[in-house]
Amino acid sequence: MLSKALLRLGAGAARHPWRVIAAWLVVATLAVLAAVAFGGRNADSMTAPGLDSQRAAELIERAGTGQEGMTAQVVVTPLDGAATFFDHDGARTALVRLQTEVQRLPHVLGTSDPAGALDAGGDTAVRGGLVSVDGRIAVVRVQYPDQSRLSAEDLDALVDLGDRLRAELPLRVEMGGSLFYAFSDADGGASELIGLLAAAAILFLAFGSLVAAALPIGMAVFGLTVGVATMTVLAGVTDVPTFAPVLGSMVGLGVGIDYALFVLARHREYLARGLDPREAAGRAVATAGRPVVFAGGTVVVSILGLAVANVPFMTVGGLAVSIVVLIMVVASVTLLPAFLGAAGPRLARAGRIGRIGRALQTGKPGRLARRRRPAAGAAHAAGWRRWIGHVSRHPVPYAVGAAGLLLTATLPVLGLRVGLPDDGSLPRSRTERRAYDLVAEGFGPGTNGPLVIAADPTGDPGVLDRLVGAVAADPGIASVAPTHIDRATGIATLVVFPTTGPQDKATADTITRLRTDVLPTAIGHGPARAHVGGAAASLSDVGRRTSERLPVLVAAVLAMSFLLLMLVFRSVLVPLKAVLLNLLSIGAAYGVMVAVFQWGWGGALIGLEATVPIVSFIPMFLFAILFGLSMDYEVFLLSRVREEYLRTGDNGTAIVEGVSRTARIITSAALIMVAVFLSFAVAEDPSTKMFGLGLATAIFIDATVVRMVLVPATMTLLGRTNWWLPKWLDRMLPRGPVGTDDTDAESTGEAPRPLLVDR
Repeated sequence: MLSKALLRLGAGAARHPWRVIAAWLVVATLAVLAAVAFGGRNADSMTAPGLDSQRAAELIERAGTGQEGMTAQVVVTPLDGAATFFDHDGARTALVRLQTEVQRLPHVLGTSDPAGALDAGGDTAVRGGLVSVDGRIAVVRVQYPDQSRLSAEDLDALVDLGDRLRAELPLRVEMGGSLFYAFSDADGGASELIGLLAAAAILFLAFGSLVAAALPIGMAVFGLTVGVATMTVLAGVTDVPTFAPVLGSMVGLGVGIDYALFVLARHREYLARGLDPREAAGRAVATAGRPVVFAGGTVVVSILGLAVANVPFMTVGGLAVSIVVLIMVVASVTLLPAFLGAAGPRLARAGRIGRIGRALQTGKPGRLARRRRPAAGAAHAAGWRRWIGHVSRHPVPYAVGAAGLLLTATLPVLGLRVGLPDDGSLPRSRTERRAYDLVAEGFGPGTNGPLVIAADPTGDPGVLDRLVGAVAADPGIASVAPTHIDRATGIATLVVFPTTGPQDKATADTITRLRTDVLPTAIGHGPARAHVGGAAASLSDVGRRTSERLPVLVAAVLAMSFLLLMLVFRSVLVPLKAVLLNLLSIGAAYGVMVAVFQWGWGGALIGLEATVPIVSFIPMFLFAILFGLSMDYEVFLLSRVREEYLRTGDNGTAIVEGVSRTARIITSAALIMVAVFLSFAVAEDPSTKMFGLGLATAIFIDATVVRMVLVPATMTLLGRTNWWLPKWLDRMLPRGPVGTDDTDAESTGEAPRPLLVDR
């Protein structure tokens, strides 16, 4: 049985702590060395098989136009606000020098020539989209090869050149483009530190001991080191998206500290009973470690379910994050008991600092300083017992009120709009944002998100003229650049500029109209074919596919969770209730995200300077992660309720005792997760903000409104039917490692009472 295996594993680690710690040090060192030797750099590939934008990318690659590589743009304007490139010789000379120096950078294949367009005449410059109509803004577009041939050094070289030219030329120089998106450092370093400090403070207040607070942090740091290093090695084999390390750090720190917290709390309970520290560690792993393994497995399986989207970067990103979670589970049942064994009896008592921590929790410093410490968590359990008892005596108003609150918070989801925040959503302190604003000011918002139409005119030589005319006549298109035709393949590419920005819904509508109406009409029934590509089209396609596949993921995760919880708790209604309540908390989190990011409510509090659509892949990622994380609390709480029910056979007593005994730990764990996730919500990147705020909101709602109000209220209303399981189904369900009938029996020797079920 799983409990026996965990008992042996935990007790063995506690008896030989330094061997286990040394083994983890070796593993961490090897992982870091492997990352240095074989690791790759994270890369975003926002494509998926079968999409129209992917077909366009394949044609562009065949044509070898260079548009399949990385790009950057250098946007300049004279420092003298009254000057223009048309009439200011000094500004024009500076522009020529800038172009020349950019062309000399390593790996640059070529640049646009706004200075040459100026010499050819103003109309040519404007038509080429190189100099604004008023002559104040010029754009040097820089073409690089494929990302596989580049590195962060190429971005550094361009940025260093810009810094030098700003000091030497009478120009304001700003930069942006896909090179920045690919190689800019991801948010996360400062956020991780803030999250760790907040978690340490909460752990100290929860346990009143510096030693007890340090152990979960140390375990999480070990696990995160191994996990991120493993992710880096994975990036050397396949494209790991740039958001994966940030999301992995976010989720890894949260679940790692949470899992350690649950095991540590049970360990201190056993120490309070007078058990030897090594035996207490073994029993803690056997009891609390069991739901850790199950909950961690649920998180991993839920995240791996992202594969149903059939979007490669999401599948790989989910795999990378799930690796971090899996490592945290392993650390919780091996490294943590080793730490507990090494700490010995010190965790059973707290010194002066510990008494201060408990005083801060209760507000009674004098009494705590003089009185002998009560049994672990007794005072807190009494307070929670009164609250849960109160909810249980008034289940209907609490259930209706809490459910109504969450449904109201979910309503904004009806206005959910997916997309991808571009450089226009970055803070104005970033050069990418300033370049974006200059381009939009000088050439129109659509210039920041051009579309690339790839056409194969085989068998219909006149189709290109019809295509250009039809596209240019569309009301959503501002201009069409000259057509480029590859002599070897005959494939043509048209760069077109929408009238609206990349984030606007109107741009997505224009893409749809081009595909369903404009291009088919121009091509007719001939053999020629044309596809709409470019970054804006790719992101629109990925957003549509994830939206279409989200119901499939939801159904798969719900079914899996229901079956697993039914196996664990031998009940039909308990897992059904858990699934519905988890949906409520996730829906409320979605609603808060829409209100903040799309409507701008409170956006300034997290440094959001403009409203943005919800990143297309984030709702699917959040659902997979949040459903797994919310199952953590469900398993931890209901496992304790189950134990009490098996011990007493009374449903009301089991609810009050089970919830009250786990409430302090669950709320402390939730506070830690919320603190970690909110530390990422203040990052610069809007995607990181969305992940941080969405995760923090859902965990807060789940651990408060759901676990402390809805769960006891609904379980009270259901009564003994909570544990109802048809006899025929009971015979069909396997009994094995996932069951909880003997959660505490195997580790303590206490025989549980028979389960009373309605047959």
